[in-house]
Amino acid sequence: MTATALVAAAALTTACSGSSGAAKVPGAPAAAGSSTDADRAVEKIIAAEMPAAASLIPPGSTAAAIKKRGTLSVGGTQTSALFSLLNPTTGKVEGFDAALSQLLAKYIIGKPRTRLTNVTSATREALLKNHSVDAVFSTYTITPERARTVAFAGPYYTDGLALQVRKNDTSIRSLSGLEGRTVVTESGSTAATVLSRKVPTAKIQLFDTNTECLEALRQGRADAYILDQGILAGNASSNPDVEVLPGTYSSEPYGIGLPRDEPDFKKFVNAWLLKIEADGTWAKVWKETVGTQVPGDAPTPPAIG
Repeated sequence: MTATALVAAAALTTACSGSSGAAKVPGAPAAAGSSTDADRAVEKIIAAEMPAAASLIPPGSTAAAIKKRGTLSVGGTQTSALFSLLNPTTGKVEGFDAALSQLLAKYIIGKPRTRLTNVTSATREALLKNHSVDAVFSTYTITPERARTVAFAGPYYTDGLALQVRKNDTSIRSLSGLEGRTVVTESGSTAATVLSRKVPTAKIQLFDTNTECLEALRQGRADAYILDQGILAGNASSNPDVEVLPGTYSSEPYGIGLPRDEPDFKKFVNAWLLKIEADGTWAKVWKETVGTQVPGDAPTPPAIG
């Protein structure tokens, strides 16, 4: 998202959405039935992507190895609306991150061939380090600590941490309402660190996935859920018993996670990001995913590097 509070959801290879029309949080998925049209539009955008010139993929490069293999191995998720969510009707993963991963595959291979490995906030670094995946597209916030073990391309988007509560609970309206309360978030995310600093008395419970955190909140095992606003908004769009409170409490720049021992690939992916931003492809994908719920023109992408 942009540094203002925008959007909804998390990451993989092709994500989808269904919605409750009552959701007013920016970034909530589009109404039921409209995701098909948006997905078709994204497919057209991907089909229009031209493969990289041979001179940009020299022999011995990481991109050349991926091209020879014929598949881009992507770390991501299937549980985050607008960014990377499995559409049970089509069997595809749809959304902003999913589309970007397919665009990168098309640019390298000539076809949008990706192979998904499901990741969590706690497993991303290990999968990159042992080369189980080529890249992680998973609403992956760039931090100095992570940058010591991961090479990040980007950032390509900026979001912010927000709060989700049950609609029938009016006792929490901001961070101050979390004192002494039980709050869930994903293990390995930046949210736990931010919350412990801002509300030291909050009782933090960690789960591996967004789905587990959401269910803990809905079932009353937690009083609130803190994570990126976009992901929470995606939850609210299809679960009318929860809501996202106004305001964000951090800036979360999203990067594409890459292995640190492949500096040539980071340079290649950053150049590709600059290309799709300059030629309007980035904005078109945003409009058909995140932009289905955020009015107005596409935001200006954050400065790469």
